[in-house]
Amino acid sequence: MAGFRRDAMISSAVKNTSALTVPPPKTIAKSPVLSCRAEASPPPSMLDDLDPFQVQLLKEECILVDENDKAVGSGSKKDCHLMSNINKGWLHRAFSVFLFNSKGELLIQQRSDAKITFPGQYTNSCCSHPLAVPSEHTEDPVLGVKRAAQRRIFAELGIPADELPLECFQYITRIKYIAASDGMWGEHEVDYILFVKKDIKVMKPDPNEIKSIRYLKREDLKNFANEIENRGEKLTPWFKLIMNTFLEEWWSNLDNLKKFESHDKIHKLN
Repeated sequence: MAGFRRDAMISSAVKNTSALTVPPPKTIAKSPVLSCRAEASPPPSMLDDLDPFQVQLLKEECILVDENDKAVGSGSKKDCHLMSNINKGWLHRAFSVFLFNSKGELLIQQRSDAKITFPGQYTNSCCSHPLAVPSEHTEDPVLGVKRAAQRRIFAELGIPADELPLECFQYITRIKYIAASDGMWGEHEVDYILFVKKDIKVMKPDPNEIKSIRYLKREDLKNFANEIENRGEKLTPWFKLIMNTFLEEWWSNLDNLKKFESHDKIHKLN
C-alpha cells in the first residue's frame, strides 16, 4: 500500500489526515441496463503486479454513453479503461469535483502510486465515476453524479456525507476528453464538473487512494503547475485540460457560478 505523506502546505483546517482502514470490497449491484462485453481484456497475469484493492475496484460497473452522453449500457471499470476498448470507441460517464474552502483555496490531491491509471499524478479534489447501480444511474444524470461524488469523497478523502450533503455540490457543465495513461490503460469520459465551497471539519485521506493533499491559492496555480513539471511529475490530463481552459474564470467567480451552468453542450477538450 502506498504511503501517505503530509504536504507542508496543507491547510490547518484539515490537520487530521490519518489513513482510513481499507474496507473489504463490497458486492456491487448491477443496474438493469444492458451490459457490454469487452472484446479485449488483459490476461489475469497482467493484474498480478497491481494493488489488490485497486484490482477489486476494476469489477465496478461504469455507465457507458454515446457522444451525446446518452446511456447505452454498462461495462466493468477494467474494460472501460482498457485502451484496446477505448480505441474502439468505448466512452463512459465520470465526474470531477473541485472543493474550495472559505478562503477560495482549491484542494489538490496527488493520486496514490497504487492507482492503476495515472498513478502519482496531481489532480483536482476528487475524480471518479457514477456506477451502473440504481442510486447513481438515475433518470436525472446530475443527481446520480452528485451521489457518486459524495460516495467517492468519503472513500478517498474520508469526508462523511453529513459534511457534504448533496446540495453542497454545484453542477457546472460537462467536458469530453480522451487520454492514455500507458500502453494498456487510459480514459475516455464525459466528465461532469462539480464545484463545492465549504470548510471541511473531518478529512482522513485513504493512502491507497491519495499520496498527498494541499490547498492551493488561485494566484499560485500556474507556478504550482510549472513546479510539478520541473520536478518531472505530472498533472492528470483532465485537470490540465480544465486548468488551461475554464478553471481560472470559474475560480474567479466562486460566488457567482450560476452563469456558467450549462447542460446544453459537452465541451470537447482534446
